[in-house]
Amino acid sequence: MKNPLIITLIVLAVIAVLVFGTIYGTYNQLVALDENVNSKWSQIDNQLQRRANLIPNLVETVKGYAAHEKEIFDSVNKAREKLLSANTVAEKAASNDELNTALGRLLAIAENYPNLKADANFRQLSDELAGTENRIAVARMDYNNAVQAYNTKIRSFPTSIIANMFGFKEREYFKADEAAKTVLKVDFSK
Repeated sequence: MKNPLIITLIVLAVIAVLVFGTIYGTYNQLVALDENVNSKWSQIDNQLQRRANLIPNLVETVKGYAAHEKEIFDSVNKAREKLLSANTVAEKAASNDELNTALGRLLAIAENYPNLKADANFRQLSDELAGTENRIAVARMDYNNAVQAYNTKIRSFPTSIIANMFGFKEREYFKADEAAKTVLKVDFSK
């Protein structure tokens, strides 16, 4: 008969290797998912910065045609500064919504100034801004998908045990403001 102590030690060693391997593999998966979320957030931040950099040029172009619209220019500048100084996902989302509203008002000015709409610089900046808005939408979707994968993983059993052991916390989604969910009524009868 074989020595029961040796068999017990071998079984314990195999179990220890399996447990360590599971913890090691799960930890590395969590780190990879966390870094993916950080990367996706960085893309949103890059696009928000790009848009913020376009805005002063757009404002200056519109100012040349509509100098008396000072309140709108001020609201765009304040919203831009607020976005640039925001640190958390929630702050960025809220200030982004505020900037969207201010930009909407700024771009609406063009309807009152046909020469502005015809200005090549204004058209180019408007096109670049629209392209950036599309990039922001895609980056937000990618970020939220990465957050969903990460949050699902850290909340799933048995990964949740390892996530709690190593301090992995749920990440925040980049949510639209409640006002952004309201469908605008368009009336062409006027």
